[in-house]
Amino acid sequence: MENVWISAVGLCGATIIGAILGYFIKELPHKWNDTVLGFCAGIMLAASTIGLIVPAFEQTTQWWWVAIGVMVGALFLNLLDYITPHLHTITGLDPEEHKTNATLNHVLLFVMAIALHKLPEGMAAGVSMCSADGVTDWSVSFGIALQNIPEGMVIIAPLMVAGVSTMRTFIISLAIGLLEIIGVFIGFGLGVASAAFLPIMLGFAGGAMLYVTSDEMIPETHTHGYQKQATYALLLGFMTLIVMEKVLE
Repeated sequence: MENVWISAVGLCGATIIGAILGYFIKELPHKWNDTVLGFCAGIMLAASTIGLIVPAFEQTTQWWWVAIGVMVGALFLNLLDYITPHLHTITGLDPEEHKTNATLNHVLLFVMAIALHKLPEGMAAGVSMCSADGVTDWSVSFGIALQNIPEGMVIIAPLMVAGVSTMRTFIISLAIGLLEIIGVFIGFGLGVASAAFLPIMLGFAGGAMLYVTSDEMIPETHTHGYQKQATYALLLGFMTLIVMEKVLE
């Protein structure tokens, strides 16, 4: 249980660290932003495959359940994108401001997209804490925590530019980080509840992470003309986590 708390606090803490850095680094050049995000995308790809999906296949002979879990995990996030309401009240601004400020509405959609992913990401980390052989795999938690830092940074500046107060902006970032803590304990609880259910949950979490990486992170790194740097950064991130896995074996 101690490892679960370490994972949960670490993920939330990484988001908060990113938010604090965001106050000092208001604008990161697209070249560096895309490179960092590409590296994080590589980490996420490696974590979802070698940290979740591959172990899921190794823990069961009924491989089709894992494959179904991967697809359901992706579809789950896809569904959340459509049905989650846009919580304009979180800004604390006058309702009229939301009608006339197109930038604010765009920023809220962006923040909501990040918030949507936190619960499934936390679940992915929580499920990875469950293991049939009792050995904790930290690669998933590490990968998610690493990409939480730039995510925490990019939340701050757009909200402040749109007129949201400094304190409320930090509270929004903290709330988003807390979603991940909740996700960690949900994922761990589901994984512990049934050993037979664990491979499906691992596949589900892996599918959710793959969806985030493909639908959000990689496209973002290819929209500002720095896709080559982002691609090499992705490969570096992918190989970094694989090498870490081998070293820690």
